[in-house]
Amino acid sequence: AVVSTQSTGTLAVGMVLAITTQLIFSLVSPKLLDTLIGKEHSQLVFETITPVLGLFSLIPEENKYFIFGALGGVNLILFILAKVLSRTKPRLSSKQKKQFSADRKKLVETIKPRQADMYSKYLAQCAE
Repeated sequence: AVVSTQSTGTLAVGMVLAITTQLIFSLVSPKLLDTLIGKEHSQLVFETITPVLGLFSLIPEENKYFIFGALGGVNLILFILAKVLSRTKPRLSSKQKKQFSADRKKLVETIKPRQADMYSKYLAQCAE
């Protein structure tokens, strides 16, 4: 199956964001969070990170930093891979390049030299 580079980059950024959020909120006490952002918002924060806390509680304490490092490394590799692969795609097809080139040539050769004359005719029409 082919994985889109945009979805790979989004996945990598999303996983890094989830891990970073988990780390920040695990370091902050609930009381401090209540005073900083309010009780309603802190309840919402803890409701959204509770599943993540449950997943991280399954990891043994001695392996926790190794797992975080491995997840960070995988996310970094996915992010770099998405950036590198997205640059290899051509921006325009050869047919589109030829069409734009022809349009530009027509503009430069036929319309630009007559621009002042056409504008003066337009102003004369508007004055009538």
